[in-house]
Amino acid sequence: MSNNKPSTCADFAKTWKMKLTVFVTNLVMKFCCRSDGTVNRRLVNFLDFKVPPSVKPLNGVKTYDIIVDASRNLWFRLFAPVPVPAPTDASGLPVIIFFHGGGFALMSADSLPYDTLCRRLVKELSAVVISVNYRLSPEFKYPCQYEDGFEVLTFIECNPSFEGIPRNANLMNCFIGGDSAGGNIAHHVAVKACDKEFTNLKINGVIAIQPGFFGQEKTESEIMLVRAPFLDPRLLDCFVKAFLPEGSDRDHPAANVFGPNSVDISGRKFPATIVIVGGIDPLKDRQKRYYEGLKKCGKEAYLIEYPNAFHSFYTFPEVLESSLMINEVRDFMQKQSTK
Repeated sequence: MSNNKPSTCADFAKTWKMKLTVFVTNLVMKFCCRSDGTVNRRLVNFLDFKVPPSVKPLNGVKTYDIIVDASRNLWFRLFAPVPVPAPTDASGLPVIIFFHGGGFALMSADSLPYDTLCRRLVKELSAVVISVNYRLSPEFKYPCQYEDGFEVLTFIECNPSFEGIPRNANLMNCFIGGDSAGGNIAHHVAVKACDKEFTNLKINGVIAIQPGFFGQEKTESEIMLVRAPFLDPRLLDCFVKAFLPEGSDRDHPAANVFGPNSVDISGRKFPATIVIVGGIDPLKDRQKRYYEGLKKCGKEAYLIEYPNAFHSFYTFPEVLESSLMINEVRDFMQKQSTK
């Protein structure tokens, strides 16, 4: 067997790198996230390695940090390919407006894992990526994250030729995407965008990578996968408590988007959506219900499941399922771009 052959999630889970990563992550989370829904922000910031923007191309990608509203530290990082690749047709390069994960409380657009991930998306999807640095909970609870996301859309609409964006970036071929908590934000921003008449941008699809949805009643996967890598029940409880308004439960419409208190999107022109699910993700049942909810509302939706994939598997490029996911997302984008 060739040493260059990518390992599957099942094989990778047995490696020292995975075991060490899980151990360190769990240790950090134990000290950073408290059961009362507060976060040790000083420690979080100390451990969150930041990557500065690189106007000078680095491995074929240059980045710019664009300020949207300095008063609330709202900005985004633009990732652009260099040299700009020729698109496969005359429509130009697609644009992905991306929301990072981290339980609504951790990480940022310039955190090392997300700078690395967005650079990979640029190169492997031949796209421009706009990674939103939204406000974090618990200092800023719901709906701040959704407001920040929509404000970035408004900024792009009003400033379509902002600094750094390639001339052949096609803002009429935009996708809203995100992973984990960012997948949740992507959904709600897309819902809000349905009520806005844009002239300089068009949302053609939603890319929901292991999106973070919840509900008051625990699902089977939340009960059975209590020792799953990177996402234990205590951590989920902390994130939900930090994010939702005081006195809310998990059936709040921000958390349970097709639950008893949810907003009906049947009559809205919600974009086509691809939902990525991992079989060893405690939130997989909620993610499947999200897909089913979209279908019941008459929306175009696609479910892609990798049985052995753990939460955040896509941040490990050496894992086979990570590359398979990139291929699925590329196919989805190309399909929606030709409509």
